[in-house]
Amino acid sequence: MTEAPDAGATPAVPPRDPGLQPERTRLAWRRTTLSCTVAAILAAKAAVAGGVGPWNITAGVCCALAWAAFLAVAQARARGLTTARPAVLSHGLALGAVLCTVALAVFAAVVIV
Repeated sequence: MTEAPDAGATPAVPPRDPGLQPERTRLAWRRTTLSCTVAAILAAKAAVAGGVGPWNITAGVCCALAWAAFLAVAQARARGLTTARPAVLSHGLALGAVLCTVALAVFAAVVIV
């Protein structure tokens, strides 16, 4: 006769196997970076096509800065995913990504209007 396991004992937790989830997250960041790059290029093209005025140049430079900041955020997150046990996305990186995305959208809208 075998004994039943102790109901009060906690089972041993096996180490986490991240599997492909960090790779999928890294690829998602790459796709988002590519989308951000396309948006910045289209905004720059619209700024040049609309004539070279001070507002268009300012908005184009702001788009480029927002794009560069987003690239920095995405690169920092991609570096964080290379470890065996990836860290959770920090609040600062998440806020940075949101602010860069919103800024790029606003500056692109200024160029188009």
